[in-house]
Amino acid sequence: MGIVVVSGTGTEIGKTVVTAAVAAVATAAGRSVAVLKPAQTGVGPDETGDADEVVRLSGAAASVELGRFPEPLAPGTAAKRAGLAPVGPRQVAEAASALAASHDLVLVEGAGGLLVRFDEEGGTLADAAALMGAPVLCVVPAGLGTLNTTALTAEALAARGIEQLGVVVGSWPDAPDLAARCNLADLPQSAGAPLLGAVPEGSGSLGPAEFRAAAAGWLAPVLGGTWDAEAFGAEFAAEFRA
Repeated sequence: MGIVVVSGTGTEIGKTVVTAAVAAVATAAGRSVAVLKPAQTGVGPDETGDADEVVRLSGAAASVELGRFPEPLAPGTAAKRAGLAPVGPRQVAEAASALAASHDLVLVEGAGGLLVRFDEEGGTLADAAALMGAPVLCVVPAGLGTLNTTALTAEALAARGIEQLGVVVGSWPDAPDLAARCNLADLPQSAGAPLLGAVPEGSGSLGPAEFRAAAAGWLAPVLGGTWDAEAFGAEFAAEFRA
């Protein structure tokens, strides 16, 4: 996997922390990792962006941001309101390809969900993934409502012929409710793809050393980690029965 797109079913669900975890595991394995953020919104010119945060937590080799827009809106809308040029899918694909020429792994972190508009032509992260021929890792919330948005995202990927690697729960709660526990079994069915990890809530507040030491335990072997979906689900099912 030279290029992996990290998308999600919405905003504020843990995409950046999941991206950092994947980057940390790959970096620890000796791979050179670059992080590409096509469009950073809601951040001022001197503030830390998502790609910067991924590098801080993971120790990834490099980060690139193609566009930064101050208002926390969809990239296309934010660019238009700021009077700035938008970032289109072809620009994303070209930047990722250039990074892949000098890095073992390029992680492309989207903004919001898969079909959020990047430009006035309606270009999306899905279009960029299709141009790159890259698989998509989908980050999802744990609780009620996630099955529907996960299924919709999976259908959008399938309709475009884009491979879905699987799903990762971006913020697994300390005290999961009934819906979250049931979703461990139901998410793979909704996604039509495996559950590949669960990142504990609050993980982004860990120090870099602690984050890197723990990251492998949050991700499945296909992502370089040691997390076991069956064992994780059985643990919470047993607690619920008790």
